Amino acid sequence: MKLRQSIWMAIGWMTLNLVVLPTLVSAATAAKPNVVYILADDLGVGDVKCFNSEGKIATPNMDKLAAEGMKFIDCHSSSAVCTPTRYGILTGRYNWRSRLQSGVLNGFSPPLIEAGRLTVAELLRQNGYHTAAFGKWHLGMNFGAKGRAESTPDNADVADEAATRANTDYSKPIKNGPTAVGFDYYFGISASLDMPPFVYIENDRFTALPTTEKTWLRKGPAAADFEAIDVLPTLTKRVTTYLGQRAVEARNGKPFFVYMPLNSPHTPILPTAEWQGKSGLNAYGDFVMQTDWTVGQVMAALEQNGLADNTILVMTSDNGCSPAAKVDELTSKGHYPSMNYRGYKSDIWEGGHHVPFIIRWPGHIQAGSTSDQTICLVDLMGTCAEILGAKLPANAGEDSVSLLPALLGKADKPLHEAVVHHSIEGRFSIRQGKWKLELCAGSGGWSAPKEGPALKQGLPSVQLYDLSSDVGEQNNVQEKYPEVVERLTQLLKKYVADGRSTPGEPQKNTVEPNIFKSVAPAAAGGKKKKKQ
Repeated sequence: MKLRQSIWMAIGWMTLNLVVLPTLVSAATAAKPNVVYILADDLGVGDVKCFNSEGKIATPNMDKLAAEGMKFIDCHSSSAVCTPTRYGILTGRYNWRSRLQSGVLNGFSPPLIEAGRLTVAELLRQNGYHTAAFGKWHLGMNFGAKGRAESTPDNADVADEAATRANTDYSKPIKNGPTAVGFDYYFGISASLDMPPFVYIENDRFTALPTTEKTWLRKGPAAADFEAIDVLPTLTKRVTTYLGQRAVEARNGKPFFVYMPLNSPHTPILPTAEWQGKSGLNAYGDFVMQTDWTVGQVMAALEQNGLADNTILVMTSDNGCSPAAKVDELTSKGHYPSMNYRGYKSDIWEGGHHVPFIIRWPGHIQAGSTSDQTICLVDLMGTCAEILGAKLPANAGEDSVSLLPALLGKADKPLHEAVVHHSIEGRFSIRQGKWKLELCAGSGGWSAPKEGPALKQGLPSVQLYDLSSDVGEQNNVQEKYPEVVERLTQLLKKYVADGRSTPGEPQKNTVEPNIFKSVAPAAAGGKKKKKQ
C-alpha cells in the first residue's frame, strides 16, 4: 500500500513538473516588458563609438548597451529634423502625412498630433502600462490665453509667435499636450532648449511663472531659476527617480513606458562643469559624453531596481549631427559625426537621417548582435503592438512595421518594402535595398548645394545612388538607371495615395504632400522657415 502511494505521489510530482511548472515559466516569460525609449537630440551616428570605431568621443555606456543588446546599422529617422521625427515615433505614421510639410514647430506652436490619433503611449496605456514622458516635447500644445477661456487655436500661424507670447497666460492649464495623447505623466520643456518659453512644464501646468527674459540663441520669457545647463541633469534625475518609484508595481504586473526625448547634444551646447574639456575636441564632444552619462544613469537605475531583465531599453537619435556642433573643428581633429555618409542634420542625404539605434531586451535579444535591416523610427508602434499581441486599427501606425523578427533573430526578409526619408525643406527620398532615389537636385537642407544653386549648376532634378557601392552618395546614376527611378517614383506615389506604406485599408493624409518640390512654408503653419 505504501509502495503504491509512493508511486502515485511520484507520478503526481512528475505531472506537476511537466505541466504546471512549464505553465508558470511561460507566464513569467509572457510578462509585459517595460519600455524605456531614450531619444538624443542631434546625435550623429558617427558620434557613438560602437558605430564608429574611428570616432574620437568616448561613449562607454552606449557601447555597453550595444554589447548587451543589438545595434541596427541601417536605421533612419523619418525626418532630418526634430519635430517631424517625434511625430513619426509616437504615431507610427510618416511626418509628411501631417500638416507639417516642412520645417519645425516652435515653443508656442499648436499641437501637431491630430485629435483622436492613436499614439504609442495610448496603445501601451490601453494595455495596462503606466506611461510617462520626460524631456523635450516639440510637438506643440495649446497654452492658456489672456482674457478668454480658449487656448491658442490649432491653426495658429508660426509667424504669429510674438502675438501668441504676448497673449499667453502662464497660470492657466495647458491643453492638448503630452497628457492629452496617452501619457499619464509629463515633465519637460515645450520645444528645443533654444526655444522659449524657458520654463519647465509638469503635466498640464507650468511649474513657475516666467518673470524674466533669458537668451539661449533665442530670447524669450523665462522662469527666474531656469538655467539651460541644468536641464539634462534634471531630466536624468527625474527619470531615475521615476524608475525607483515604479519598481514595485512593475515587478507586480504593472509595466511602464518611459519616453525620454533629451535636450542634448542639441544647442545650446552646454555641458556641465564636470564634463567640460573631457572629450578633448570641443563643447559638443563634451556634451555627447554627458549624454552618454545620462544613458548610463538610466541603465544603472534599471539594474539597481531589479528592472533590467524585463525592460526593453532603446537608445537612438532624432536626426543626424547638426552643423552647430562646429563640424570643422571636429573633423580637423579626426572626428566625423556622419562617418562616411554625406551631409548633416536637415539634409536628404544619409548624414541627415541615418542614426544610431541600440536596443536591449535580456533573454530575447542576443547580446552583442547586429542587424543590417533597413528600419525607421516610425517602427516603435508596430513593434510594441506585436509584442503585446495587440491589433492596430486601420487608421493607426500606417507606416510602422514590427522589428520583433529582427530582434529575435528570425527575420528572413526585409521588414520594410521601402523606407521614405524627408528633409527640412520637405524634399523626398525613397530607399529600397541598395537603391536610394532623391527627388531634388541638392541637399534638401542646409548643406551646399541647396536646391536653387544646384539647379543653376545644371545638376539633375533627381538623384539616384547605389548605396552598396556609393554610401557617400557621390555618383548620381539616375541617367544610367531610368527604370529604377521610375519604379521607385511610382512606389512613393502609391505610398502617398494610399495614406500608408504597410498592408491595410487605405487612409487619408492630413495634408496631401507634393513629392516633387517643397510645399510652401505656410502649409506647415508659418510664413517664414526658421532653423531649429
